[in-house]
Amino acid sequence: MSATPRRFSFASQLVVFWLLVAVMCALLIGLVWFMAQANIGRQIGLARQQGLAGCETIGSRYDMSIDRAPESQPAPSTNPPTSSPTNPPTIAPTRPPATPQTTAATPNTDLMHAILDVVLAQMDGVEGGFWRPAGAARGTFDAYAFPTYQGSGIKRDIPDAETPLILRTLRAATARRAAASEFVEGQQDAVIVTACPVPHREGLFAWTLSRVHPPLGPSGKALVTTLAVLLAVIVGIAIALGVLLRRWRTNLARVEANLSQPADSFTPIAPTGEPDLDKIVHAFNAYGARAMSLQQQAGELHTQLAAAERFAAIGRFAAQLAHEIRNPIGAMRLKAENALNGDAERQQRALGAILEQIQRVERQLSGLLALTQPVRVDAHAVALRAWLADRIEWHRDAAARAGVSLELDIASGLPERAAFDAEQLARAIDNLILNALRHTPSGGHVTLRAAHSAATLRIEVADTGKGVASAERERIFEPFVTGHASGSGLGLAVVREIAAAHGGSAFYEARERGACFVIEIPWRTS
Repeated sequence: MSATPRRFSFASQLVVFWLLVAVMCALLIGLVWFMAQANIGRQIGLARQQGLAGCETIGSRYDMSIDRAPESQPAPSTNPPTSSPTNPPTIAPTRPPATPQTTAATPNTDLMHAILDVVLAQMDGVEGGFWRPAGAARGTFDAYAFPTYQGSGIKRDIPDAETPLILRTLRAATARRAAASEFVEGQQDAVIVTACPVPHREGLFAWTLSRVHPPLGPSGKALVTTLAVLLAVIVGIAIALGVLLRRWRTNLARVEANLSQPADSFTPIAPTGEPDLDKIVHAFNAYGARAMSLQQQAGELHTQLAAAERFAAIGRFAAQLAHEIRNPIGAMRLKAENALNGDAERQQRALGAILEQIQRVERQLSGLLALTQPVRVDAHAVALRAWLADRIEWHRDAAARAGVSLELDIASGLPERAAFDAEQLARAIDNLILNALRHTPSGGHVTLRAAHSAATLRIEVADTGKGVASAERERIFEPFVTGHASGSGLGLAVVREIAAAHGGSAFYEARERGACFVIEIPWRTS
């Protein structure tokens, strides 16, 4: 059989191709960024020069027009005269020699609009106006015009979106007492605002606003050619990568088909010729052979372990049951032997003791039967506070005989009704309260608490006894594990089964003093 031709690993081929793609993309992005920055920078510079020239023209013409036409005279017409860029219109003759600087009186807005209309009509896409820092918090916009606006007529409302930039530029000009220019560059265009003080008019400023949409510029053709070449290279790389991926995917599909075979049978996979895939194939073949061997051994061990666990469980159960029944039987035998040799009164006492021990054995067997039978929950709406109070009253006499105070603590906001099996849960609570009374010394306290969250009903039985030793906490819910001589060791096991049947859990919660057993079940109202 001929040897499979050696190729570079798929990972190496993929890295080489993606490095080429990354370099091409980086060059493409760098070239576009350079051209965009060069164009936008040049356009912004030209727009700032144009805006400054327009701003100064507006201010000087207003100054000269005010000197020629006093504020009280009628304002000139707002319709701009016919003119051309090479022959701009003239509003007023050349200003006479400079006079002392004066403070601007009430501005002539009609004259301002006329000057704005005439000057800005020669500057396509440029808008502007007059502004004074006095007046409102943002100053006063006395006039505004956008003669070349691509709408119906001359635009007279100041653009809200650019107002912050306009105000920032005007305040900068106010602080400097000289012309100022600011710009904001966005994704689609750049907005340039220029502001300058009106000559000889204290507190009056003119401003212009223009937008720059940077084209590709004179380098556009070279840029397009370069982009076309780079894109062609990228397409070629993508085609080659697609062919490589298709071949690799074909071999991978064959491996996947072999891997989808049933788990109980194993067939080695033939090599594909791809170095990376063949590593996986060889590893899988070795793993499959080892797994089949281990599976066979695991089956034998499982059978042996199941048998051993079954016998061990039977042995533990038999030992525990024998221990629990032997003590009552031994006590009954001793009482019976003493009664045979005693008088009638002694025989009566012995018979009573024997009956008591028989009842103890019956309780053990009843508890054992309860564990072997599944707990069936019949949930229904229960008056929760009244049900908790009944549980306290049910054990009030037993607590009094033990010299222990029994209290009910209901959390604030506990709803009146909840849904659960009242009989089964009462059985669990009774077991916990009886267990607490047995382990609480005279003068102690046993508290039944109830609280709820959005999803859980929590019931606690806490006492002030000596608590549960840390070594025994993991086993206290197992059958026949008890810390009291008269206990059966089945009560807590029954509590756990009832909580689990409700979809919840029962557990011991460590406290600094005493013991606390908790039942948590899902909160339901119906």
